[in-house]
Amino acid sequence: MTPYDMIRAHLSQSIPFAAHAGVQITSVGDGVAEAILPATAETCNHIGTPHAGAVFTLGETASGGAAAGALAPVILQSRPVAAEARISYLALAKGQLTATARTSIPSAQALETLNTQGRVKFNVIVDITDETGTKVNEMTVAWHVTPART
Repeated sequence: MTPYDMIRAHLSQSIPFAAHAGVQITSVGDGVAEAILPATAETCNHIGTPHAGAVFTLGETASGGAAAGALAPVILQSRPVAAEARISYLALAKGQLTATARTSIPSAQALETLNTQGRVKFNVIVDITDETGTKVNEMTVAWHVTPART
């Protein structure tokens, strides 16, 4: 099992709300992650499209996976916190959603800044597509990372 597989498995178990909403983290890599939100009656709104809160949860969860992947060597000694998020709803979504997230800076830069300055701030950009391949949402999540508190 790779460190990224371990991060994916840990995140899948340690974010109860995302699991409750049906979000599944499908992959984590070096500053990247992907998650899906299956289409279910429980995650839809009154017009039969994915509920905005469920979509936000999907994007934020994928962004956390990308942030954790960028910090893989030190993630257990770190305290990442989502400090700000912006989401745009571009089109009505159809069916299952896929969120693809990537950090705005290379992981080596994030790790170096954390090591030398004791904290790092970076954005994670998330594109969300529906089952037709249409980009339905854009999201940016600002992550602030410090060493874990003891």
